[in-house]
Amino acid sequence: MIVFNLGCAKDHKFEGWFASGEDFDAQRARGLLACPLCGSADVTKQLSAPRLNLHAPEPAQHRHERHEKAGGNAPVPAAPQPMAMLATPEQQILRELLRQVVENTEDVGSQFAEEARRIHYKEAQARAIRGVATREEAEALLDEGIEVAQLPLPAIDKSRLN
Repeated sequence: MIVFNLGCAKDHKFEGWFASGEDFDAQRARGLLACPLCGSADVTKQLSAPRLNLHAPEPAQHRHERHEKAGGNAPVPAAPQPMAMLATPEQQILRELLRQVVENTEDVGSQFAEEARRIHYKEAQARAIRGVATREEAEALLDEGIEVAQLPLPAIDKSRLN
């Protein structure tokens, strides 16, 4: 997984997560990328500094084993916590929009494509849903005339967006 800093023609800045640089290029070429703030499809990579994790956190099991070897008296250090970052006004807007999406949609998980079809063909109650779909599933839905949108929701506890 690679994270790119992206921007649109209106100078909105945001991140995109991709399997590779080629994956970004392919999605852009097919018109699958859009600015989450204004919807512009004119999305480009922005300059960014690489993020290097030169000191991975020690797994909890190893910390506890070291604690036991020290006679149980040495303190067990906590795992490093993610650094908080100030959000730009655009990021704050995006975060609020994502919170509203989470609060007002039903998470159907990996059954997204199947449930979207059931709703489209009136086999299930019409409602707003979100979930996970592969690129191929999303393309197939679009080919069937079923509107879908990609959202930059990371794989986290989405009920706790802040």
